[in-house]
Amino acid sequence: MTDLATLLEVGGPVAALGGGAAYARARHPGVYWSTVGLPVSTVRLLSSYGSVMEACGLTVAPSRLRVLAVKATTRREVRPVPPRRGIIRPTTTGLRVRLRLAPGQEPADVAASAERLRHAWGVHAVYVTTVKPGVVELRLVGFDVLRRVRMPRKLRPDLLRVPVALREDATPFVRDYRTVPHQLTLGATLSGKSMYLRHLVAGLARQPVALVGIDCKRGVELAPFAPRLSALATDPEQAAELLPALIKEMEDRYDLIKARQGIAPNTPDEEITSDIWGLPEHERPVPVVLFVDEVAELFLVATKKDEERRDEMVTQLIRLAQLGRAAGIYLEVCGQRFGAELGKGATMLRAQLTGRVCHRVNDEASAKMALGDIAPEAVSAACAIAPERPGLAVAGDTSGGWSRIRTPYLSLGDAAETCRESAHLVPDLPALKPFRPDVPVRPPVEMPGPVLRPRPVTD
Repeated sequence: MTDLATLLEVGGPVAALGGGAAYARARHPGVYWSTVGLPVSTVRLLSSYGSVMEACGLTVAPSRLRVLAVKATTRREVRPVPPRRGIIRPTTTGLRVRLRLAPGQEPADVAASAERLRHAWGVHAVYVTTVKPGVVELRLVGFDVLRRVRMPRKLRPDLLRVPVALREDATPFVRDYRTVPHQLTLGATLSGKSMYLRHLVAGLARQPVALVGIDCKRGVELAPFAPRLSALATDPEQAAELLPALIKEMEDRYDLIKARQGIAPNTPDEEITSDIWGLPEHERPVPVVLFVDEVAELFLVATKKDEERRDEMVTQLIRLAQLGRAAGIYLEVCGQRFGAELGKGATMLRAQLTGRVCHRVNDEASAKMALGDIAPEAVSAACAIAPERPGLAVAGDTSGGWSRIRTPYLSLGDAAETCRESAHLVPDLPALKPFRPDVPVRPPVEMPGPVLRPRPVTD
């Protein structure tokens, strides 16, 4: 009986702790990392740093001075020298540590051993970034941050910068229109492309910008955001009328830049190197972000008349992509597929879209359309996205870099409510007033009557 009681006293708490740790690791990985994973990984890193670096081939022969000093002071064996390690900085998702590379090493050597370091220190992933010449930073991620996305709380808002997703290295993916003015977003049905667009609209709705939408699915994607939109076209016919208005707005802004800088009125727009951000704040027009959902609908034609209209719209989109940045007009083009088979001008328009985001697609050719011309190695990563993870995507740009991202869940009702609350921020653009969508008036909420009947007071 005494042995049974001892077993219960000792084994009971141990089993409870083990079960709680297993539950936290499966359901709350952030809590598990902070309580268990962080101390264990830190001890592993500190105790095995030298041997792991030597096993990964990241050590160099010691200098002659070091050899002489070791032989003069001790009798121990002179071992190869690993990169000098900095202070370990814990985070809510992993660890950060800086390494000063030894002479003859380069960041690519450390990046090539990232998978070995991951297994040696028992973490989910290891990412290597260059801080400055001779110094790299190891970002150790303790768990899969894309399984249940939680955006960082401290994000500094800025004009035309919207944090829309989380990268696989636990850093936020920020859509910066000043840096990447135009972007192409591809994704099959139920891939999370609409969620990505929803985050963009909700993030820009709180900023002093004009939002314009072309949604050829009869407005089912963008119509809920009508209170915040300056213009909305729900079919190709309306889009054919809206795009010339945007071209006229762009030309007026170029005239404003010319007048301000003293440029001759007959100077071609292509030769103007400045933009609206060089104008005084009181003269600067508001930026315009154009969302084009299901861009393929603008290319599809059925008659000869539709073909002429298509060519005109494509030409106008290309002009906006080529010249719109300086005028403060930015494009966000979305679709399921976007290739040369759509018709004349498709490839030329795609070449103007610097940023690329590819969600799950139905075939490899679609992934190549999005990423093949800027980051060929990212095509296989886009094709490996599972249907069970909507919102997961591969983001790249013309610099050749790419990363996996995932957008957190945002309900359509919450995004629409954000647009209703910020409806007062819709700027006054006379050229777009004819295309302002009708905003349905919400019926007033009837307050319930009093439960008790009032009794008149008599003298």
